[in-house]
Amino acid sequence: MLKAVLIQVFGRVQGVGFRFYTEEKAKEFNIAGFVQNKGDGSVYIEAEGTADELDAFVEWCKKGPRWANVRDCIVSEMPPLQRKGFVVK
Repeated sequence: MLKAVLIQVFGRVQGVGFRFYTEEKAKEFNIAGFVQNKGDGSVYIEAEGTADELDAFVEWCKKGPRWANVRDCIVSEMPPLQRKGFVVK
C-alpha cells in the first residue's frame, strides 16, 4: 500500500547537493515524487512509496548528505498521487 508525505528540510540544505543526493536516495529506496529548493533557504520534498521505503527515505532526509546541516525536518502525511519516478525541480 502506498503512503505519501510532504517533507520540509531546514538548515544548511541549499548549495550542498541536497537535491542531487535526495534524488539518488529516492531511486535507491524506490520513492516517487520531487524535490525543490524554496526561497526561504529550505528544501521541499513530496515523496511516496511503501511505508518501509518511505520511512527509510525520511530518516535519510533528517540527516541529508554529509555537507548539509539539517536543523529541522517537518514531515506531514498527504494522499498518494500515484506518481512515477522522482525529479529535481
